[in-house]
Amino acid sequence: MRSRPMHKYLKYTLYAWLLLLAMPLLSSANEQPEALLKKGNSAYAKEQYKEALAAYQQALDAGYESVALYFNTANAYYKLAEMPAAILNYEKAAKLAPGDEDIQLNLKLANLKITDRIEDVPEFFLTTWWKSFIFSFSAKTLAVFNVTSFIVGFVLLIAYLFLTAVGHKKLAFYAGIIVLSLGLISFIVVNVQSGYLNGKSQAIVFRGAADVKSGPDAKQKTLFVIHAGTKVSIKANNNGWINVVLSNGNSGWIAASDVKEI
Repeated sequence: MRSRPMHKYLKYTLYAWLLLLAMPLLSSANEQPEALLKKGNSAYAKEQYKEALAAYQQALDAGYESVALYFNTANAYYKLAEMPAAILNYEKAAKLAPGDEDIQLNLKLANLKITDRIEDVPEFFLTTWWKSFIFSFSAKTLAVFNVTSFIVGFVLLIAYLFLTAVGHKKLAFYAGIIVLSLGLISFIVVNVQSGYLNGKSQAIVFRGAADVKSGPDAKQKTLFVIHAGTKVSIKANNNGWINVVLSNGNSGWIAASDVKEI
């Protein structure tokens, strides 16, 4: 008799999860951005890169975001030899799919075509290991695994309530707990990924040659010059100027109009 409230609770929880899963599917019913993406891809396949970009931009203006859209936009800019825009869109795609090898490869190729060659400051080996671990799988893969794990886990726990054989009940219970735990771990990892990527405010230089000043003023001393396509980390904003740090540790102030944020 004591198992009935638990049975009802698990049943309602399962219904709630299925409803939550269905909501994103219903909200994506708008086909227009997808049609624009296909239109862009068709133009790209015909090497009509400007037409492809026009279609991709319409999809972006409609508020649509996806790895494929940013990646294809970057590829079109790459074909037109517009490296800052290509790098900006590869970086946006990499934010959504940090473990994607194609994105990383094309990003590397685009970076070979810009002026600046900046050596990264070596990372502590544990930091490198940790980043490698949390980015082993894309956010999309982890999200699918997370949802699947929770569904399978709840189904196993519900099966535990109905099974009569003691051995089968134990198997369903422990398997359900293990699968739910894996789903929880994947949920934590995807949130760590998101926090790491969204916690870093970065930008791409779009000005051909941008002076990096010692302070947020055009009259300040020029410390060094960086060129179009270089990625910078943003540390602060001040009246149309931003404090940036390069991957080699150099820092200074640059006009906000010289960069576009990733």
